Amino acid sequence: MTPRLSQSRLTPDAFAAVMATGILSIAALNHDYTRMSNVLGILATVALAVLVAMVVAVAVAKHRVLPWDLSDPQVTFSLFTFVAACAVLNNRLSSQYPPVLPIFGVVAGVAWLGLVVLTMRNVGRLRWAALRDHVHGAWLLSSVATSGLAIVAAKLLTNTGQRQWLMVALPLWILALITYLLLTSLMVWRAVTQRLDREGFEPDSWLLTGSVAIAAVAGYFMHRQSRDGLAGTLHAVTLTAWAVATMWIPPLIYFGLRHIKRRPDMLRFTGAWWTLVFPLGMYSVATSLVADLTHWRSLGTVALVVFWDALLVWVSVAIGGVMRVLRALGAISGHGPRQPHQSGAAQRNRRGLAAAPHADASGSGSTSLGLGYRR
Repeated sequence: MTPRLSQSRLTPDAFAAVMATGILSIAALNHDYTRMSNVLGILATVALAVLVAMVVAVAVAKHRVLPWDLSDPQVTFSLFTFVAACAVLNNRLSSQYPPVLPIFGVVAGVAWLGLVVLTMRNVGRLRWAALRDHVHGAWLLSSVATSGLAIVAAKLLTNTGQRQWLMVALPLWILALITYLLLTSLMVWRAVTQRLDREGFEPDSWLLTGSVAIAAVAGYFMHRQSRDGLAGTLHAVTLTAWAVATMWIPPLIYFGLRHIKRRPDMLRFTGAWWTLVFPLGMYSVATSLVADLTHWRSLGTVALVVFWDALLVWVSVAIGGVMRVLRALGAISGHGPRQPHQSGAAQRNRRGLAAAPHADASGSGSTSLGLGYRR
């Protein structure tokens, strides 16, 4: 068991499953599906605990602090899923259990700070053209995590009444928006240079919507606690962020359907589809809050429709994920069929995912335990 575990690959973006489940729990609560919300909240909490335990187990088996190469920007950007997962769960659980707010907040804040330092070190060595060639939707997880921390700070302001928390939330929110604009510009540059994504549609492209939708949610919570001129600015930027999130949906649907029609094998399960569930769930939450902010009741219906769409995708991806984990566990225990080894390039071509190869994607005979996707 130990030798097999030491050869396993737990992908650093596996926490995207927690993000997706947690945000659907929040969306369900917004629509008064309390029992469904509680079930999803429990699943997200258990999933986070299990994944953390798996990370520790794999790291111990490999005699490392963490199972991944932290000098690889693909790894550090993907690990922002852990920060975002903690922030999302914090938002969900703190309404019922206020003491978890500072606990999750500290864990997410420390992890975020460490990942920011490592990521800046990793990308600081690359020229702009190299950044353009490597960037993809998962890099926007850094913006998602930063907005998530801004929400945590805004919730602390609501719970404690201490105005200094607004001075924490506001810079984080601005940093999240700047990060979004920078990375989106690089992605658009890449798409134009490569003639509109000639290598194929990636599910994590939906983070173009999700990362700005969570910024709108952060803006909403800060707006509730702001005064005078700042309230007007926050109101305007929040609505703009939601509008941008809305604007991305039609082209994402169009290019997604277009590439699926050309390459039906893309529908095969990979954990990358969790990064489709999260943006849909986050957009539903953001739309519900914007409906409250603007008193546009029709947006409540839009939020409800998007929630059910996200739940349908969640069920499909969850079934695929459970089947994949069962196959992986069977391989680790020495049961189940052995798959012939394929090169990293062959795997990426087969899955229809085109990006820079993951640092841990090599090594014959290793077994992937992750719910995330390898690059």
